[in-house]
Parts: sequence; structure tokens; C-alpha cells
Amino acid sequence: MRTRHLVAAIAVCAATMGITTPATSAAAPACAAAWSSGQVYVGGNVASYNSHNWSAKWWTQNETPGRADVWADQGTCGGGTPPPTGGFVVTEAQFNAMFPGRNPFYTYSGLTTAMSAYPGFAKTGSDTVRRQEAAAFLANVAHETGNLVYIVEQNTSNYPHYCDASQPYGCPAGQAAYYGRGPIQLSWNFNYKAAGDSLGIDLLHNPWLVEQDSSVAWKTGLWYWMTQNGPGTMTPHNAMVNGAGFGETIRSINGSLECNGRNPAQVQSRVNNYTRFVGVLGVPAGNNLSC
Repeated sequence: MRTRHLVAAIAVCAATMGITTPATSAAAPACAAAWSSGQVYVGGNVASYNSHNWSAKWWTQNETPGRADVWADQGTCGGGTPPPTGGFVVTEAQFNAMFPGRNPFYTYSGLTTAMSAYPGFAKTGSDTVRRQEAAAFLANVAHETGNLVYIVEQNTSNYPHYCDASQPYGCPAGQAAYYGRGPIQLSWNFNYKAAGDSLGIDLLHNPWLVEQDSSVAWKTGLWYWMTQNGPGTMTPHNAMVNGAGFGETIRSINGSLECNGRNPAQVQSRVNNYTRFVGVLGVPAGNNLSC
């Protein structure tokens, strides 16, 4: 309230002295569709990048906006304001641009709510590192879910295989209840048990929560990202914040089936997602993209 009164007092004083105060600047225009490294742009096409709209001067592909010989800066867009302190480095507009055909189940608010369970996610290191980690997580999620379309594993014949009955707690929800669900397709009874214990949610007895509650689904994805090495040697989070590179996140998630030449097409799919998303967020991809 004191700030408001001070601004008013300054305006009154300026008026009495014959000083004209500058008019409030007009709101920044809306951001165009996010620039994509693989898309072809011709002269006059507009794309948004790093909170600016850019107009292509002529035919261009894979040339990052900011090069004055290729792109004309049209000024800030969408307000040109970075995410608030403590907020997610990916804005809702950017999230929607990344996943234009996503299933409504995978909400932006569900993700940002889930982040409270793991406050280090996309908030560790420099702003570039934070954006790279967010892009890496979303790139792997995109691959696992068909660009946030699938909530549950599509191959139902696999469902009975995810019960390790040798565990002391067994499979109380049923032999076929622990199939893949959520953004990183959580599967197996022991993973539901571990994730539930970490999150304070009984997922062992009620694994269906992961396909019913958007925030719970996102939390399980972040649980794996932040705490599990999988077939790798580090968590995906540590891979990104310690400079090991995007390729190590692939190894930690599905390295035993994809890395070291086992399935290069699947690896490339993840890498393509990542390079597209860092483009949306306006940061370089870094080194060691493949595994």
C-alpha cells in the first residue's frame, strides 16, 4: 500500500510542476508459435524464441533466432517477463506449444503442483541448466507417452508380467495391476511400493491413482527422475545438473534396451524431442546427447 501511495504522490507532484509523465506502455503482443529447429521458415514467417517474436528475412532452417542476418527482432512478446522467482522455468504457453495434442489428463497445473514433492527439480544450478533439465525431463516424457497422449501402457498383454511375487509384500492389488502408468510409465509392484513410500501415497494397494490423478501421475515421473538410477549409474536429475548430458538420462530410464547401439532409433527420438524443447526454452542442448 505504501508503494501505491508513493506512486500517486509522484504523479500529483509532476502534474503541479507541469511535467508530463510517460504513458503506460502498451501490452506486449502475444507470442507466435515457438521456433522449431527442424521447421522451414520463409521470408515473413514469424516464430517466438526466448520471449521475443522473430520474423524470418528469407528461407531458413536450423538457424536460431537472434542472428541479425537471418532474423528480424520484432520485440518482446507475451509480456517478455520471465517466470516468477520460485516458479517453473517452462511457462504454460511453452508447455502447450510443446504438447499441442496432449491428453487433457496431463495438466500443466498437475505438473507444477507435483514439483513441490521434489523442490530441486529444474531449480538447481544456473538458469540454463534449469531449462536444460526441464527440457530433458519433458523430452523423455514425450517419448514414453507419445507426446503426452497415453496415460497407461498400450500393450495389455504385458500387464500380468509386472508382479514380482517374491517381494515380501506381494501384489495386493492383483497380478495384472502394476502395468505402466503416467509420464514415465511407472511399472512393477516394487516400483509402485517405492514411489508410494517416497510420496506418502499407498500406490502398492491403489496403483490406479496414477492414472486417475494428474498430480500423482506427475509425482511418480519426478520420483523416478530425481531418485532412481535405473540401468544407469546416476539419476537423470544428476546427469543434467552435473554436466553428464542428456544421453545419460536415456541410459538411466531405458539404457538396457536402447543404449550402446541396441535401439538407435528410439534414442534418436528422445534426442529429437530434447533439441526441439531446448529450442523452445532458448538454451543450448549441451554435449553428450546420445548414449
